[in-house]
Amino acid sequence: MDDTDRMLRGDILIDLSFLDDDITSVTGGIHIEASPETVWETLTDYDNLSKTLPKVITSRSFGRNKNDITLEQTGRTGILFFEKTVNFLLNVHEEYPDRISFEQLSGDFHIYKGEWKLETKKSCEGTFLRYRATIKPKFFAPPLLVSFVQRQDLPGILTAHKQHTEKKAPKA
Repeated sequence: MDDTDRMLRGDILIDLSFLDDDITSVTGGIHIEASPETVWETLTDYDNLSKTLPKVITSRSFGRNKNDITLEQTGRTGILFFEKTVNFLLNVHEEYPDRISFEQLSGDFHIYKGEWKLETKKSCEGTFLRYRATIKPKFFAPPLLVSFVQRQDLPGILTAHKQHTEKKAPKA
């Protein structure tokens, strides 16, 4: 069974790998029963992400220049007694309606960059939302811990995007 079939079945895909220099690579994917335009609207509602996504405390956009947005976010990361509040300033680049890339300009990570991709298939309705990122915190967090946290947090983030988007999507 390929990734598309698994997502259509309702699976949330998560894959993690360890790169050189303590960098963690994470990918994820989910199928959303909504048009790419509706998924895009949910993803780019930057000022309200704290209302729709778990672990996002604040999210504020400013400094839009055509397809580039500066986004300031604060969130919670970690597990149990390892929880930490993290802050970052991101450059977000939009390529409507297919891709949103982001890279930290300043904040609590040495490396925090990635992308959201929206894909459709002629053989099925809805949108496949895919996530890819590379992460290396400035604070002490071994890659094994970073990957564990990502494996715990990313399904909740993808599910929240799915639920929020499907609630907004026009009913057939």
